[in-house]
Order: sequence, then structure tokens, then C-alpha cells
Amino acid sequence: MFPALETELKQQTLPDPYEDFMYHHLQYYGYFKGPTCLSSTVHRQIEAVNRDSLMLSSPLLKSRQLLHDDLGEVNARPREPRDLFAFFSSSEPLQAPRWPIECEVIKENIHHIEWVPPQPEYFYQPTGNEKLPEIVGEEKGTVVYQLDSVPSEDSYFTSSRVGGKRGIIKELAVTLQGPEDNTLLFESRFESGNLQKAVRVNTYEYELTLRTDLYTNKHTQWFYFRVQNTRKDVTYRFTIVNLLKPKSLYTIGMKPLMYSQLDASTHSIGWRREGDEIRYYRNNTDDGQQPFYCLTWTIQFPHDQDTCFFAHFYPYTYTDLQCFLLSVANSPVQSQFCKLRTLCRSLAGNTIYLLTITNPARTPQEAAAKKAVVLTARVHPGESNGSWIMKGFLDFILSNSPDAQLLRDIFIFKVVPMLNPDGVIVGNYRCSLAGRDLNRHYKTILKESFPCIWHTRNMIKRLLEEREVLLYCDFHGHSRKNNIFLYGCNNNDRKFWLHERVFPLMLSKNAPDKFSFHSCNFKVQKCKEGTGRVVMWRMGILNSYTMESTFGGSTLGNKRDTHFTPEDLKSLGYHVCDTLLDFCDPDRTKFMQCLAELKELLQQEIHKKFNELGQDMDLEGSWSDISLSDIESSTSGSDSSLSDGLPVHLLNTADELNQKKKMYKKKRRKPLQSRKQRNKQYQKSNLMQESKLTEDAPEGAGFASTLQKQPAFFKNSENTSSSMMKNEKPRLNELNGRDKGTSLGPSKMTTLILTKNKERMQREKPGFTVSCSPKRNTNPSQEPAPDTKPNWSRNRYPATKGGRTTAVVYPSLHIYTYP
Repeated sequence: MFPALETELKQQTLPDPYEDFMYHHLQYYGYFKGPTCLSSTVHRQIEAVNRDSLMLSSPLLKSRQLLHDDLGEVNARPREPRDLFAFFSSSEPLQAPRWPIECEVIKENIHHIEWVPPQPEYFYQPTGNEKLPEIVGEEKGTVVYQLDSVPSEDSYFTSSRVGGKRGIIKELAVTLQGPEDNTLLFESRFESGNLQKAVRVNTYEYELTLRTDLYTNKHTQWFYFRVQNTRKDVTYRFTIVNLLKPKSLYTIGMKPLMYSQLDASTHSIGWRREGDEIRYYRNNTDDGQQPFYCLTWTIQFPHDQDTCFFAHFYPYTYTDLQCFLLSVANSPVQSQFCKLRTLCRSLAGNTIYLLTITNPARTPQEAAAKKAVVLTARVHPGESNGSWIMKGFLDFILSNSPDAQLLRDIFIFKVVPMLNPDGVIVGNYRCSLAGRDLNRHYKTILKESFPCIWHTRNMIKRLLEEREVLLYCDFHGHSRKNNIFLYGCNNNDRKFWLHERVFPLMLSKNAPDKFSFHSCNFKVQKCKEGTGRVVMWRMGILNSYTMESTFGGSTLGNKRDTHFTPEDLKSLGYHVCDTLLDFCDPDRTKFMQCLAELKELLQQEIHKKFNELGQDMDLEGSWSDISLSDIESSTSGSDSSLSDGLPVHLLNTADELNQKKKMYKKKRRKPLQSRKQRNKQYQKSNLMQESKLTEDAPEGAGFASTLQKQPAFFKNSENTSSSMMKNEKPRLNELNGRDKGTSLGPSKMTTLILTKNKERMQREKPGFTVSCSPKRNTNPSQEPAPDTKPNWSRNRYPATKGGRTTAVVYPSLHIYTYP
């Protein structure tokens, strides 16, 4: 129809030689996903011209940034950025994990089926007759498996490659002498595996040594290994001899996990808790260094000539994550509201994924009104329970459940499902390939050494500049406490007093047989300043948490004295979503109920402290002015590790960056140009000091005289003497009055969105109402069976009173419809 245009397009189909070379070059190394020439792009442009050639002209055809809608009209908005790194495709294999070049890796692919035990798996009950085997060592035993070279703290990571160490993979296990040889064959050189040495000390007894985290000399906790050549109806004993923690859940009934390949293939039975005569005790072989602890257990294998695995907890590998993300990327429905991006590359070059989950907004104003929720997991690679909670959350939020759709309407979810893929791949328990605990380095300036932490913090910083981040939560595991609980940060702002405790209390009501509010702690310690929750809290996120889920099980409700399964942990991911809806309910009844309950709990805790000290005090008017941090104990009982500082090879780099930062700040500082400016600055500082003294002086004295003989953990408050109250009713009235404003919970904008979403969903789905009962989703396949729920109203989204809505002024921000 237009010969000139057709000629121009034919000329464009000839690829540029340089571009064609670069595309092939980048594709060869896996850094570009796209066509090797421009013919497919031009082909799409020709089709657009044929659809509506009168509406287009040749200059428009040259732009790759213009998109066409279904009618062929030009939509002048930026195209989504191309994938710089090769992402998933149904026609391409998954990205193979990259290993440090020192690591030998076997070629077999290890895969386990998911399985839910039909009966609860109870804790082991000690009999008192458990044997404590004496540690023999390789001097009196026979080494049947040993890794050749393990990078220690004296070395550091240099490079990586797919498949790890070059060359032929050695057979580390012993060679069997014949069919009657009953020696077990050990192996751990696979993804997330950890076992350094196995010594046979008796016919059916083995001593095992775990590998420390790479480039360190500590953190032995996670184990995951394979045994072959088993014998049925024979009692074997395994003893791990180099654990480092003096306390463990194994002392109170936790059992190891075992997986039989024959059972999996014939009966579809997966991981299960097994073991007898379980003891956790101190190793008596004292070599003058740090003490070691031993874990011993006995077991009978179910089959002859079986292949079995043992693990500290249910493994969840980097490949497992990629398989899940592949299914999301290939889903035509889920990929519409879940965008997968590369946050960064790890030290070894493995991709760290960032998921953005939200329903596309209808207007820019609606997009600007959405609040954000940030969730991360696996900063500690050996805490695989965090991945199972994350999987449960993603399964639900990506489903077609009405509650999931509502959450996607009102929130933008930023999810980093695996922060430390390098550590997960090599089988570390706590550290990255930098040899350091990443959850102590969130304040780092070393972008190249701690890329995942630096980029996560930077992503959240940019997000805070765009919108409010309602909640940040980092999923972890805990090896010394049962149940699931949160660590948060006490808020010093009296306007939001106790608000950081409302979400954990609501979660304990929604999952009463798994989540323990009494195990939660909100004290901010100096040694935790580099953790994710404290850094994000100091950046301005009030509800900033670390979620700790046990390696063991529950001591609560119907699940008392039973081990957690992956389904239990995945159900908690659903309960996080459920609690978010309760927390942001425009009807603030539940929120206020929780605040009142928190005040009662706090009063009880204060009286308990006084009783311990043998003192009495009338706290009718002043109890709410006590420092919360002084009441709570520290979180030293958590699975914390003190920061080891930077590795030696990074100290000079950090010093140079700090010097550059200081020089940059000095250059930016503007000198005072005149005496008038100097005088103005001096007067301003004097005025601020005087006003501060005026505020502090009269109020401190009154309360100080009241408490001068009281314990040291009570502190003076700024407004105590002037705000002493005879009873609690004025404070409750004050909180109820505050509820009418915008300081509590979501803004009026979010309330309006909730109401509009209800109306829109009712119009589009006549059979569905947003105000629903405890079982809001009638389809049982979309969410786990609900647990015992608190007796509170579930009417979340009431209609506006009087049929009127508050007029809303939208912020004048230009934000794309899809964040």
C-alpha cells in the first residue's frame, strides 16, 4: 500500500554486523536474552502497519519504545526494560548454579518429593538410658569419606564456575570389596550438601564431621548428606562430633530427618522424622580450643540396598526456587501481576531475584496511594524453614483467592525469596562466600563484597522515597526455641506507643497453635545494629521484624509436642497475608482491642518485675511512662552471632571508601559567606537549646522525686508530671480519638481504595462479598484449613456511614500505572 515504507522496512531487516556479533557474543556467555537480529522486531512493526497503516508514519516505526494496543493504536509509554540477564523460558534449561572453583560437585541431580505425614510426628521422649558414645576418631577408626580441600578462614573467595572445580570428580567413598561388604557409602558434594568426613568406628557405627562455612572456621549446624549400601533390620548409630552450640532443640525432643528413595518411588513417602536414643552432649576431647558438642542417634533403615538422605531440616535449594519461579514466569495469569527482575548478582554470579507483586492500578492516583510490603528470606542459608514460609506466602498471594486479589489491589509486595544463594548452594549454615554473616552487615558500604545486602537496602531506600512501607519482615530459622515468633523494634514515639506489637499479637490470634506472642521480643541491642530489622527500622519502617521459625515444632494448642512439617510452615505464609488484612482493616475495632490487650500485658509484666525485686508501687498513673526496653530481656537467646568485622582483605577497601565519603561530604559543605549568616546560625542554635531546656526542666523534677527510690530500669518521661492520670479511661479515650484521624493504620486514601475495591468486586463477581466470614474463601484448594480463630468480628470492609465518602486529594506525583 505504501511502497516507500515497505522499501524502508526491507532495508531495516538487514542486521548491523556489529550488533549481530554482540548479540551472539552476549548470548554465548548467557548475559542476553533476545533475538540475534532485528528481523522479529521489524516483523512485528510490519504487522502493526498492515493493521492500521494510515495511523503510522515511518519515523514512528524506528522507535522501539512505542507499544501498540489490540486495536493497533500507538500507546506512547515506555516498553518494559529488556532482561539484561537470561531469565526463564519454557524452551530453555534452568540456570545452573555457580560454585567456587575449589568445590567438587557430582553430576547427579538430587530431587525429593513433597509429602505430608498422615499422623503427627511427636517429639522424642528421652528414657534416661541413652548411650553416650566415646569419641574414637580416625586414629582408631577407618575414614570412609573425606573432602580433599575445604577453603578455611585463611583463604577467601576468588572465582566461580558452573560445576565447581575443573577436572575429573574423584570417588571419595571407599570401594566395596564384594556384595557382603556392608560399609555405608557417603556423599555430600551436591547442592546444599554438608558433610566433611565420615569415620567407621564399629561395624554399624559412624562418627561424622561437618564442614564449617566456607572461608571460616565455625558455624557447624546444618547437615545434609546421602548414604548408600544400607542393610535392613540393623541398628546403625551416627554421631556428629563437631557442633558448636551449647544448647540445641535436640535436647528437648527434636529428631533428625530421613528420606528413603525406595519409599519415595514405591510408596510416595518423603522426608520423615526418625531416630532413637537421641542425645546432645559436650565432646570430652578437649584440644584447648573452643568446645565441641555431639549429636548422636540410632536408626534402622527400611530397605536393603537403599539410598537414604539425612538432614537437619527439610532442604530447599536454589534449584527448587528457580523451578518455582519458572512456573510463575510461564503462567499466563500469574505473570500479569508478578514481575520477576534481577536484583543483582551474588559474589559467585548467581542471580538474586526480586519479585514485584501487585494488581495493575487503574489510575496513577490509585497506584500512588498503594503502600508497600517488603519480605525477604534465606539471608542465613542453613535456615531453610524461611524458604518454606516464603513459599506458602507466594502460593497464596499469587492465587485467585478473593483475599489475595484484595491484597494485590491495596499493596505492592517487594519479595526477595533468597538473599544468599551462594551460601545455599555450597551448604553453608550462616555465611556468604565473603565468610561473614550478612545479617550483621546491612549498613555496609562495600557494594561488591556484599552485593545482595547493599542492593536490598538500596531498593528499600528508593521505595521509601516513593511511598510508605507498611511492613518489612525477614524470614529466619531458630535452633534453640520451639514455635514461631517475631523480633521487632520498640518505638520511642509516644504517638505510636505499642503499635509495633499489634501485628505480632494479631498473628498469634490467627495461628494460635504455631505462633507464640510471649516469645516475641522488641528490644534493640547494640550488637544487632547491623541486622535487617534494625537498619530498616532506623530508615523509617515502624513495623520492621525478623520472623524466627523453629527447626523443631510446636508447644501450643492442638500441635503441642509435634514437629513442624513444610505444610505447617507454608500455612504460616498464608496467615501472614490474613493478618495483613486484619491489621489494615478500615474498621479499627481489632486494632484497638489489641492495643488494650497489650497495655494489660505490659502492666502484668511491670508488676512481675516489681515482685521479683520485692517492691511495691502504685502504677495507676505513671506505668505507661516506663521504658519498654528496660522491662524486656535481651534477645541473646536468639540464634545470633556477633559480627566478626570485615575480612582482612577487605579492610583497606572499606577504609578507602570511607575516606572518599568523608572527602565528598567536605566538598559539599558550604562555608558561611557573611557575618550576617553566621549571626543567624548562632541565634538559631541558641534558640533551640533554650526551648529544649524550657521543655525538659519543669517536667523532669516531679517524676524524679516519685521514683528516686525505685529500680534503675524506670526512666523519666518528658510529660510525666503534667500527664499523670488517675485511671486508664482517659488514655483509652485518647487512643479512640486518635483513631478518628489518620495517625493509626492506613490513610484515608487506602480506606477509599478498600471500599471501591469491594464495590468493584461485587459488581464483577455477583456471588462474592468482601465482607466475609472466617472462612472467606470457599475454595479449599486456595488456602490452608483455618486454625482456631479468635472470637472477633471479621467484617473488615463496612459500608461508609450515611452513604458519604470523604473527599480525597490525590498527591500530585507522576507514577506509572504499574509500579
